[in-house]
Amino acid sequence: MARSLEGLFLAPVTDQAPGQVGTRTRFAYREEEGRIWASYEGGDIVRGHLVGTRAGDRLDFRYVQLKTDGTTSSGHCVSTVSERPDGRVRLDETWEWESQEGSGTSVVEEIAAPAARD
Repeated sequence: MARSLEGLFLAPVTDQAPGQVGTRTRFAYREEEGRIWASYEGGDIVRGHLVGTRAGDRLDFRYVQLKTDGTTSSGHCVSTVSERPDGRVRLDETWEWESQEGSGTSVVEEIAAPAARD
């Protein structure tokens, strides 16, 4: 099993469609006893949250987000956790919107902790 997500920061490796999660979005993950949650923001996302479960290297979670244009959206995602050769965590994601039409895949990878804000 890949290592815990507790305290890790992750970011998408490519941009999605405009108004969605992109390379400027940062996820701050937490994990405890098979439960996962994260907050995220950046790019077109003002604030987002996800909650779900982990069984082995499989994550299953729901997400909700507020975008810079004032709209909200929500969906469901299943991810596979793995480790890159350099030891960083990678999530291969399959997601679908529940609040609108659309689905897709994405990849997020571990990054260094963001700099503290003033």
